[in-house]
Amino acid sequence: MPKPPIEKEPPATPEPLALGATLSGLPLETVYAPSDPAAWAADPSLGFPGEFPFTRGIHPTMYRGRLWTMRQYAGFGDAARSNRRYRYLLSQGQTGLSVAFDLPTQIGLDSDHPLARGEVGKVGVVIDSLEDMETLLEAIPLDRISTSMTINATAPILLALYVAVARRQHADLARLAGTVQNDILKEYVARGTYIFPVRPALRLVTDVLAWCRAELPQWNPISISGYHIREAGSTAVQEVAFTLADALAYVDAALRAGLAVDEIGPRLSFFFAAQTDLLEEVAKFRAARRLWARLMRDRFAAKNPRALMLRFHVQTAGSALTAQQPENNIVRVAIQALAAVLGGCQSLHANALDEALALPTEPSALLALRTQQILGAETGVAAVVDPVGGSWAVEKLTGEIETHAAEYLAKIDALGGMLRAIETGYVQSEIQRAAYDFQRAIERNERVVVGVNRFAASERQPIPLFEVDPAIECAQIDRLRALRARRNAAAARRALDDVERVARTAENLMPALLAAVEAYATVGEISDALRRAFGEYRESVVI
Repeated sequence: MPKPPIEKEPPATPEPLALGATLSGLPLETVYAPSDPAAWAADPSLGFPGEFPFTRGIHPTMYRGRLWTMRQYAGFGDAARSNRRYRYLLSQGQTGLSVAFDLPTQIGLDSDHPLARGEVGKVGVVIDSLEDMETLLEAIPLDRISTSMTINATAPILLALYVAVARRQHADLARLAGTVQNDILKEYVARGTYIFPVRPALRLVTDVLAWCRAELPQWNPISISGYHIREAGSTAVQEVAFTLADALAYVDAALRAGLAVDEIGPRLSFFFAAQTDLLEEVAKFRAARRLWARLMRDRFAAKNPRALMLRFHVQTAGSALTAQQPENNIVRVAIQALAAVLGGCQSLHANALDEALALPTEPSALLALRTQQILGAETGVAAVVDPVGGSWAVEKLTGEIETHAAEYLAKIDALGGMLRAIETGYVQSEIQRAAYDFQRAIERNERVVVGVNRFAASERQPIPLFEVDPAIECAQIDRLRALRARRNAAAARRALDDVERVARTAENLMPALLAAVEAYATVGEISDALRRAFGEYRESVVI
């Protein structure tokens, strides 16, 4: 039977209870500052929320006006199964979608490609064609739901698929809200799901930026990701520095492509990790916001206040989760999510307790969502803007992280910029060194990981784990081949030829990609057309 459409907005996230008072009835002000105005004026790096340099938050009222978007990252198996999970989470109060794609989709391989064998639908949902994307988003009104898509090398193709579905829903494209990650530079330094050489890949990024400016004014065309840099082993300082260095490279590329900083700046978004070191993480978010505002003002002469604002999503740290005593991960995730909220995030994903072992089960995914809802509705931290502002420890750490991150940026500038720093392996080697040092500290018991190198249990209690049905891969391949057999083959071929032609010119690729997906050309076929034009990236070994 067809699924019923969503007739109304998903259930709203509860607003903070008793905004104006504590549970004891003590009154709360929106924001706190020193009683002596002179003391506040003496430190211009702080200011007030919503004012340059945005140390204390990008909005004057922050969560008193609107809670962060609760965007639980999900996707597995085929499109129909993932659609059911999305609809379930929306029914439970999730306020935005976040789509995880499988590895073949991320690197532009169709499900029947030999290299895709065994990976179809395993770490995310498989999307081969517009048919799959239509199923994935069935009965979800795209003009009323904000969607984030974690996709990079094939980001323009997946964005085209999303827009094609929105057109079929007769949605107003000017109202589409969401984010496509589209951050290819961090793939070369931290994650590895790249396809094309660095410079043509960067051209794809700027094509998306330019096209979205004209066609999707509410859409974030890039989410510059420190999360994967941190997950690869970087320090908090390196996460800030390398993320902002990537962002500077994107702004430079956008300016070369003819975009204006005050037009593109407001559409840049960021994505950070939240680790368990609570004070450092809170300070990290505040330092990143302040440093970015100064960089945009001083380096690019941005004048639009929104171009100076670092808007960011946070995901709790997958690398901090342990397979040993997985219930401990509930506590870790709650602390990390609290750090994100105290740091002023705009949206948040909380990991599930079982993600060190498998994709989350439905109950564990619900518990992760409830963690966010408890933070918003019960803890009171949303009632005050920047509640840790003025803390001696937090302010000191904020300044130190900003200083050390700026030192890294100066080194990268001296190397010739982020592209050159990536090509020489400098960034990769810095992350590798930090990861090695951290692991050695754990092995030497200098860093405690509860349940791993201290307070270990003698026996491991099994927990229910999620498993992807291996039959999904065979069924997906059958659907893919059936699609190829019934589509207009000539129209698909013409559209693919046009993608390759445009890729060899300076034209914006998005219109050709949109035409190709609407002709039911597949993600793998479109990626192959781009491979023929651009070639493929091969990583150099840095010794």
